[in-house]
Amino acid sequence: MKLIDLHLHSLLSDGELLPSELARRAEELGHEVIAITDHADWSNLEEIVPRLVKACEEITKSMSIRVLPGVELTHVPPPRIAELARKARVLGAKIIVVHGETLIEPVKKGTNLAAIESGEVDILSHPGLITPEETDRARENGVYLELTSRAGHCYANGWIARRAREGRAKLLLNSDAHAPEDLLTPELAVGIVRGAGVEEVEEVLRLNPLELLRARGA
Repeated sequence: MKLIDLHLHSLLSDGELLPSELARRAEELGHEVIAITDHADWSNLEEIVPRLVKACEEITKSMSIRVLPGVELTHVPPPRIAELARKARVLGAKIIVVHGETLIEPVKKGTNLAAIESGEVDILSHPGLITPEETDRARENGVYLELTSRAGHCYANGWIARRAREGRAKLLLNSDAHAPEDLLTPELAVGIVRGAGVEEVEEVLRLNPLELLRARGA
C-alpha cells in the first residue's frame, strides 16, 4: 500500500531533516504523497510557507514522490485561527493543519472548535478528547480528524476513532514525523489504524486522504 502522510515536520520548524531528505526517506519507504507542515504562528508564517512552496516544487520535479507545502498552526489563540489559516492559504499552503487539544500539551480550550469552524483548516491533528459537538461540526465542515503515530499524541486515538464513528466524521492517519525514525511503514500504519478500533483501513489510509487532496486541487 502506497502511503499518504499529510503531517510532517522539517528543520524549518522543529524537525531534524531538510525537506529534501525528508522527502527522499519517505520516498524510499514507499510513500506516494507527503505534506510538510511545519509549525507556525505570526512569528514565522510568512517565512516558512513561501520557502516550503519553493522547496516542494523543486523536490517534486526530481523525485517520484509528490511533496506538498503546508503548515501546522500551533498554540494559536482560538479567535485568531481563522485569520492565520486564511493567510497561510494565500501564501500557498496546500494543506492546513491545526495543532489540536492533545492530552500532553497545554493547548487552549476551544482550539478544536475554532479550527473546525474556520473555513480553511483541512486537518485537526491529535484533537485529544474531542466532543460529540466538535465531531459533528467536523463532518459538516469537511474537516478531517487525525489518528497519529506520534508518541503521546496517540494516547487518544481510540477515543477519536470512537467519536468519529458515532459522528460520521472522516479520519486519516498521519505520522507527525519530526525525525527519520518517525516515518511510517505500510505495516505499521495498518496496525495503528486497527489498534484504534477502526476496521475501514483503506478508507483511513487511502480514500480519505485522496479525497482531501482532490478537494484542494493538490
